[in-house]
Amino acid sequence: MDVIGNNIANVNTVGFKSGRVTFKEGFAQLLSGASRPPGDQGGVNPVQIGLGSQIGSVDQLFTQGNVETTGVNTDLAMQGDAFFVVRKGAETYYTRSGNFQPDAEGRLVSPTNGFIVQGRMAQDGVLSDTITDIVLPFGQKVAAHATTKVTVAGNLNSSAGLFNTADPDGAGPLVSGFGPDTRALAANSGTFTNGTIGIFDALGNKVDAKMWMWKTAANQWDWQMDETSLPVGYALGADTPGAAIGGGGKVTGRFTFDPSTALLTQSAIVGGPSAGTAVASPTITINGPGGAQMSVSMNLGASVSGGGVAGTLGGLTQFAGNGTAVLRDQDGYTSGQLQNFSIDRTGVISGAFTNGVNQTLGQIVLADFNNPAGLLRTGDNMYATSGNSGGAVLGYALQGSQSFMTSGALEMSNVDLAQEFTNLIVAQRGFQANSRMITTSDSMLEELVNLKR
Repeated sequence: MDVIGNNIANVNTVGFKSGRVTFKEGFAQLLSGASRPPGDQGGVNPVQIGLGSQIGSVDQLFTQGNVETTGVNTDLAMQGDAFFVVRKGAETYYTRSGNFQPDAEGRLVSPTNGFIVQGRMAQDGVLSDTITDIVLPFGQKVAAHATTKVTVAGNLNSSAGLFNTADPDGAGPLVSGFGPDTRALAANSGTFTNGTIGIFDALGNKVDAKMWMWKTAANQWDWQMDETSLPVGYALGADTPGAAIGGGGKVTGRFTFDPSTALLTQSAIVGGPSAGTAVASPTITINGPGGAQMSVSMNLGASVSGGGVAGTLGGLTQFAGNGTAVLRDQDGYTSGQLQNFSIDRTGVISGAFTNGVNQTLGQIVLADFNNPAGLLRTGDNMYATSGNSGGAVLGYALQGSQSFMTSGALEMSNVDLAQEFTNLIVAQRGFQANSRMITTSDSMLEELVNLKR
């Protein structure tokens, strides 16, 4: 009755695991022993009378409870056999109750007793191997990251005519400065295209980089960076593709396409000391204020170097149609502050920062046991190891542990209320039947006393 009553009382307790009672036969009194067959007749069995029953065990049933959605991102529902690991001082406890909350110091704790959830924290997005307190670093900032790579992708129109290299006003080379000479040739817009992307320096300053491309021969396009698009204080570095060199000229690049596949086959430097040099990933150097410098590698995609695999059009192409070549997918960003966080099914905590960067903050550790039924209940939905539970085997969801968790939900009690009421009736009837034995024995003794009358 105590076990059934405890189950019913905890029907709404988060992560509660129900118990059950099993009985065993009590001591059996031996009235006469067994005898072996003497040879000419059969043997005799022992004569024993049972003296009732007693408790055999009180088992904990670690079956899965129902998962209930809460919408709170720090609520975690465990699905599987593992336990969350929490710490109180130097003592370690285990729980299935995942209704965690941050405390005043940002530590993730159990609100019933303040025990701290354990896991591993990350430094600059890289998880460590040390098990420690899980701390949600509200107010944490992520440093700016200078752009090191941009992707050039899209299509250059193979039907475009060759770019008119005539100088309309005789002021100098047509594409030396992207000034009035260049912009005056509006009629050549179909063969002259550009792509612009915002890149970042080490301080998080955004710089607009513009790349111009024009058709110079069949299956051949030249390109050049536009220094006039850079903010005041920034300039292209010397002697790199697209950068200014002595005499006011420009080192430019050239894209060559395979006429049979329309895929990029070669990227080379045109002009300057490195003229004719093939470069799979041209590098643009931009000098900033105070000696700061950005070195940006241009990723030309999967279709460079020999045409790649048919259908692999990750880089530049030259098909008939609209020109869509652009600069995209740069890897730099400005500084940002932690805005919110989320927890995935493997327990990895990811922070979303105001600059659009998502970074790993930590991961919650799990514990598995050879015999979870051997754990000791210590109250507050907590368990401790015992001599028969075995030691905790620490791991991570789906990495060493087959369990996983659901954020924004809680595992409810696994108590089956209908079954508990059935067990209650069975226990009552069993007690009632046993009490009838006492009544019957009393009647028989009374009849025995009355025999002398």
